[in-house]
Amino acid sequence: PVGHRGTIKDYPGFSASVDAEAIRKAIRGIGTDEKMLISILTERSNAQRQLIVKEYQASYGKELKDDLKGDLSGHFEHLMVALVTPPAVFDAKQLKKSMKGTGTNEDALIEILTTRTGRQMKEISQAYYTVYKKSLGDDISSETSGDFRKALLTLADGRRDESLKVDEHLAKKDAQILYNAGENRWGTDEDKFTEILCLRSFPQLKLTFDEYRTISQKDIADSIKGELSGHFEDLLLAIVHCVRNTPAFLAERLHRALKGAGTDEFTLNRIMVSRSEIDLLDIRTEFKKHYGYSLYSAIKSDTSGHYEITLLKICGGDD
Repeated sequence: PVGHRGTIKDYPGFSASVDAEAIRKAIRGIGTDEKMLISILTERSNAQRQLIVKEYQASYGKELKDDLKGDLSGHFEHLMVALVTPPAVFDAKQLKKSMKGTGTNEDALIEILTTRTGRQMKEISQAYYTVYKKSLGDDISSETSGDFRKALLTLADGRRDESLKVDEHLAKKDAQILYNAGENRWGTDEDKFTEILCLRSFPQLKLTFDEYRTISQKDIADSIKGELSGHFEDLLLAIVHCVRNTPAFLAERLHRALKGAGTDEFTLNRIMVSRSEIDLLDIRTEFKKHYGYSLYSAIKSDTSGHYEITLLKICGGDD
């Protein structure tokens, strides 16, 4: 779903053939004209970039992403390739990278699976199977375990209710179930937390968390911290954060990616690209509100070269 709070919009007067030709020239010339590549790819929507990819293939018999990979390098290359990748395929590849090799990047799994809608998840699962000939669920199952695995699989199924209607009776009932599953008993019934937090709509959960506070005199996040642990706890806290304010959750992830020694480009690229047509304007607002400086200035002080220029163009402005 393309939100209305993105920094990147459709380019007016768009022509796939004009762009494909300009990109070909930029790549083929003596030395690469990176500025031309950046200005075209950051000023077109993903749907428009897909038309350029088709046109490029038809005219030159080559995959644009392969030519970009052959001509660029490092984080800049990854970012430019991300821009020409269809969103569901991009997310599928990010999930694969999070599970590949030694160790699993749980934070990335959590971030992707908690912020995508049910419909997006279904598209991502399809793309995952198309690209890797393996089901996303099978890979999650073999890389994770326990309640964390169960919750991830529930989210990966894309079965979260998408309706905006809220049911007050259900909110009271669910709040009581959560209370009985945690604070109000010895031990914790983790399955109840998974069922409710992974399947109810965000507006419904917002109301449920309000009811929960009334019943228990505690915030749901504090109860989760007290009752649960490990990656399962991290996942449920991420859901609570997203229910209350998804852009603030993603602003926090960006802040973590940019602060301290070294930059987490994997996270930085993913959020900048995947939210550029959905809610990056809101993420910028939350970033400034929480940290007192702009996302733009954080990127500027932490990155360099063509990589920096591209990120700043996606960011779209200083706050």
